[in-house]
Order: sequence, then C-alpha cells, then structure tokens
Amino acid sequence: MDRVLLHESAALSVIEYRCTAVASDPAYSELHERSSLSYVCAGSFGYQVGKVGSARHELIPGAVLVGRAGDDYMCTHEHRHGGDVCLSIQLGAEIASRKLASGSLPPAAPLMVLGELLRAAAQGESDLGVDEAALLFAQRFGELQGAPQPRAARATAADRRRALTAAEWIEHHACEPITLADAAAHAGLTAFHFLRLFSRVLGVSPHQYLVRTRLRLAARLLALPGASVTSTAYAVGFGDLSNFIRTFTRAAGVSPRAFRSAARGQRKILQVPLDGPH
Repeated sequence: MDRVLLHESAALSVIEYRCTAVASDPAYSELHERSSLSYVCAGSFGYQVGKVGSARHELIPGAVLVGRAGDDYMCTHEHRHGGDVCLSIQLGAEIASRKLASGSLPPAAPLMVLGELLRAAAQGESDLGVDEAALLFAQRFGELQGAPQPRAARATAADRRRALTAAEWIEHHACEPITLADAAAHAGLTAFHFLRLFSRVLGVSPHQYLVRTRLRLAARLLALPGASVTSTAYAVGFGDLSNFIRTFTRAAGVSPRAFRSAARGQRKILQVPLDGPH
C-alpha cells in the first residue's frame, strides 16, 4: 500500500492510497484510527466491518468508503484486476460526525463530481486547494447523510464478480451510446436479471452508474485547462448539450461553467447552497 500525505491540519488530512493487492494476497484486519471519507478514484475492492461473515460492501469508482474511528475492518481484492486508488479525507474531531457509521455510499452524482474536483486539486490540475476541495466534499457528504442508503449486499462471490465486471465494462464504454441490453448481453444475463443483480450488489442501477460515470469523467475534463462545456458534454457521451448542463447542475449544485471556474480557483462555488441528493 503506497501512502502519500497531501494535506494535514487540525480540521482534516487528505491522503492518497494506492493499493496493489491482488486476489491471492491474504486479507487482514485493520483499524480506522480516525473517522474518514475515502473517495474511490479507480479500481474496485470489497470492504467488511467487524467479524468475518458480516455485511460486505463492494466499492467501485465513484463510491465512498466511510470509516468510523475505532472500528475494525477488512478489505478484500478478489476481483479480476487487483489494485485501487482512493483519496481519503481523515476527519478531525471538530468536523467528524458522531453519527458516522462504517460502511459505504454507492456512487452518488453529487459526490462523484466533487470527488473529481478533489482529485484534480490533489494532482495539481486545479487552483483550488486540496483542503478546500476536501471540506466541500465532506460538507456535501454531511448533507447526503440523512438520505436513506441501501444496505450492504449479501451476494454470492459469483454475483459480486459479475456485477463488478459489468461496472468495469460500463466505465470503459461510458462515452459510447450503450444500453441496458448491451450491458446485460456482456454479462451473459437477461436485462431483467442483470438489472436486479447489478442493483443489489452495487446499490445503483446500471443506467444510474452510466450517467454518474459520465458526470465523473466530465468533472475530470472540466478541471483541465482549455476545456469547453460543449466539447466535454459530447466527449463523455451526452448526446444533448442541454441535458448535460441540466444533469451536471443537478449533481454539482452549480453549472458546468461555474464548476470549471471553481477548478480555476474561483471560490464562489464554496458558498453556493447545494441541492438534495440525486
């Protein structure tokens, strides 16, 4: 596990974790030393809190691992490709929520967009400070925390592998005009059974994950110098510019143009009230 400290203060620390574990590596128990929110940038892995046999969470790009200080946990990497990259926001006592419970949040559009802003800040692609982006992410998470979340999936290993492989396929083809039938055919299932399996294991429907992956990619592009809103919309698979602007604005709470400005260092996005979850 490679660990890079990107920011440290009394309020929070931001750490990039790069895990290279593969399926043959043994899983072992670890401890959350601080309450944390970890945004999954790439890869996938399993997360289990407490004893063996307890509820298991499957994390894919865009998901958020939630850790409560003092909780034991175990990560597994039995998926097709080993390794993952996470940006972990370690919360100080001042902003850590007492109600925080270890687990995960499936890919949610508002957090995916802000997670990409955090990633851009971490990589020096944004003029926004890493601490500012992390605080914005934590604030948004707090607003979403009151919304009911799906329970961790209890599924067979074969079901988990099939769902995760399908999510990886969707991510790799997100910029193309794919359908539910396309994804189901790739998984070797009927559309009906594929929809049920994917939603049960990962907490979002295939179409939700497709749209949210496109938004995540759009946020990544908009953080780069010279990116235009129109070219970004079509590049990530939106066939209609107005639909992209509407969907992105619902997710981020600001328009793509305003988000792009925030990535250039205009702090107004930090004061904009954010809408409810989508």
